[in-house]
Amino acid sequence: MKRKNVHVKPYLLTKKLLPENQETPIHFLAGNITPLSYFYKRNHFSYPKLMTSFFHLQVEGNVKVPRTFSYNEILSLPTKTVKVMLECAGDKRSSFQPKTFGEQWGEGALSQGYWKGVPLRTLFQYTGIRGSAKEIVFEGHDTGMRTDITGIFAYERSLPIDKALHPDTLVAYELNGEPLSFKHGYPLRLIVPQWYAMASVKWLKKISVIDGSFQGPFQAVDYIYYPEKNRDAGKYPVTTMNINSTIQQPLDLAILDKGVHTIQGIAWTGEGEITKVEISTNDGETWMPAVLQPKTDSPYTWVNWTFFWNANAKGECTILSRATDSMGRIQPEEALWNRKGYGYHAICRVKVKVE
Repeated sequence: MKRKNVHVKPYLLTKKLLPENQETPIHFLAGNITPLSYFYKRNHFSYPKLMTSFFHLQVEGNVKVPRTFSYNEILSLPTKTVKVMLECAGDKRSSFQPKTFGEQWGEGALSQGYWKGVPLRTLFQYTGIRGSAKEIVFEGHDTGMRTDITGIFAYERSLPIDKALHPDTLVAYELNGEPLSFKHGYPLRLIVPQWYAMASVKWLKKISVIDGSFQGPFQAVDYIYYPEKNRDAGKYPVTTMNINSTIQQPLDLAILDKGVHTIQGIAWTGEGEITKVEISTNDGETWMPAVLQPKTDSPYTWVNWTFFWNANAKGECTILSRATDSMGRIQPEEALWNRKGYGYHAICRVKVKVE
């Protein structure tokens, strides 16, 4: 009897059901576009109930002409498509020692694709911005309760004026050529390249221009680096992505045959571009350059890299990857420990056994 080929595919890894938080199976995906079915999901509250109000976007506050844009009006404006990677600030949180509270993300709280929408600054061509403006606040339709503060809160974040008005900061409505899915922010979502994805507010409801510093809990309490365990000394906000890399294959604690193996992975940064990835197969005693795949269509994505390793000796081995960017940033031996477990970016380590 002839055996049929069985199609095997990876699946999202569930971290929490309510609200739904799921991790991309990054170790099993090739290429540099994440299919929609594998995009990671990060939510602070349950999904909002889709209403007709979702198809109107208010722009108000310190503007010359407050205005409400309809969804169809936004679709009619000049568009832009930008290839952008989104990474949760808690990506790799499970690697911190000692452990920190929060979703124990592994290495898959990140995805990337082509986002199509309207540059945010285009909307402000219709409303204007007054000279005293300092920040722009973005409110989503998702709301709920917190464990640390009494009340019902909307998910809200702000951006400084210069970042908000960057030509590649988008109000997006398509992903990879298809309408944005509801679970990823339909009908309208903010996309902020090079910042951790807490800035890319989903289900956009309202944009407010303010002349002060926004103090909502998802900015003044969460998404803050607290380097001290029991006090707030030295705290500062989470913004730009750290330089980072991940070894996709081989997997940690894999058993390999002797012979030539392809070590492969990705590297990314929130400043400049990746210029070098180095690999060590002897726990950091020596380093050798990996081959970077050319990246020509966007400065806001990860770089794929490969390294061919001749595993000619039996025994246990630790493989490391270390990235460098054009701003001179290099992955450190250790990530800065912080109470909420944000921004882990230490040298990637994978231990294997050759038999």
